[in-house]
Amino acid sequence: MTITYYGHASLGIETAGKRLVVDPFISKNELAQHIDWQNLAADYILLTHAHWDHVLDVEPIAARTGAQLISNAEIVDYYAKRGLKGHPMNHGGQWNFDFGLLQYVHAIHSSGFADGTYGGNPGGFVLQSRGKILYIAGDTALSYDMKMLGTQWDFDLLVLPIGDNFTMGYATAVTASEWLGCPRVLGYHYDTFGYIEIDHQKAQAAFASKGKALILLPIGSSLAV
Repeated sequence: MTITYYGHASLGIETAGKRLVVDPFISKNELAQHIDWQNLAADYILLTHAHWDHVLDVEPIAARTGAQLISNAEIVDYYAKRGLKGHPMNHGGQWNFDFGLLQYVHAIHSSGFADGTYGGNPGGFVLQSRGKILYIAGDTALSYDMKMLGTQWDFDLLVLPIGDNFTMGYATAVTASEWLGCPRVLGYHYDTFGYIEIDHQKAQAAFASKGKALILLPIGSSLAV
């Protein structure tokens, strides 16, 4: 499984011969202007919630690639009315896709489209594929549900928000990694705009002090899981 960071909370995942895009917000992210999002390959688009900074580029990418959307029922229905195909899920449910097993899990946040349409309850994803298990938390506060997930899954990598203000910050994300039982964390949802700028050295030191590794990928870079 290969994960590419496209900035903010946007990811690309290649696994089992499929290409997944998570929360595409690239075209209006000034830090990601070198990413050629208009030629991004996608078989599936995973959406954690409906906020503008997570769904901005959904329609042009899906229309060009024919990618199937995966999200909560409200988000899938919203885009179905715009002619896009999707697979609806809800919290605690899982489905065997051709790229692996995917479970939609809780996140503590809000969710609404820019036009005011209700975006359902926000969530995250647990992906099991090719013998590896990945947790994408989405925008969330620290939740005791994370401790439960840590007893259910043996995670190989956690993708956690660390920017604070709208989500948990890096200090709280350290606790999340302890509850989830995984020492390897890819940080996201940071630095995109003023409210969520962080000190990289302090963030990585906070994790290192607990024997954990915080990975801060340059936008456009990848890592293997």
